[in-house]
Amino acid sequence: MGLETALAVASFGSTVVQAKNQSAAGKYNQAIQNRNAEIADQEAVAIEKQKEFDIQRFDQKFTQLQGQTTTRILKTGADLSGTGLRVLRSNAEQAEVEKNIMEYNAKIGQARKFEEANFSRIQGQVARQTARTAQLGTIAQTGTSLLRMGGYGGGNKQQPVMD
Repeated sequence: MGLETALAVASFGSTVVQAKNQSAAGKYNQAIQNRNAEIADQEAVAIEKQKEFDIQRFDQKFTQLQGQTTTRILKTGADLSGTGLRVLRSNAEQAEVEKNIMEYNAKIGQARKFEEANFSRIQGQVARQTARTAQLGTIAQTGTSLLRMGGYGGGNKQQPVMD
C-alpha cells in the first residue's frame, strides 16, 4: 500500500467520524429544542389551569362580597331596590370585567408560550438541517481531496506520458 493510498484511507476514516459527529450534534441540538418546546407547551397548559383556579377563587370571593353587601344594605333597613340594587349590579358588572381581563391575560400568556414552543421546534429543525449541510460539506470536501490525490482534480494535474 502506497503512501497516497494510506493517506486516502486515513482521510476517508476521519471524514466518516466527523460526519457521524456532525449528525450526532445536530440530533442533540434538535432534541434540546424539542424539549424546550415541550416545556413551553406544558407552561401554556399550566396557564390555563391557573386561570381556571383564579376565576373559581374570584367567584367565591365575589359571592362572599355580594352576600356581605346585601347584608349591610338590609341592616340599614332599606330594601334591595334603588341604590342598593345599583350597588349589587355594579359589583356584578365589575366582576365580569375582572374575569374577562383574567381570561384575556391567560390567552395572551398561552399564545406566547405556544409561539415559544413553535420557535423552539423551528430552531431544532434548523440545527438538524445545519448539521446535515455540514455533513455534506465534509463529505464533498473529502471527496474532492481524494480526487485530487488520485490525479483527477484541479491541483495536481499529471498527464500520462504517451510514446
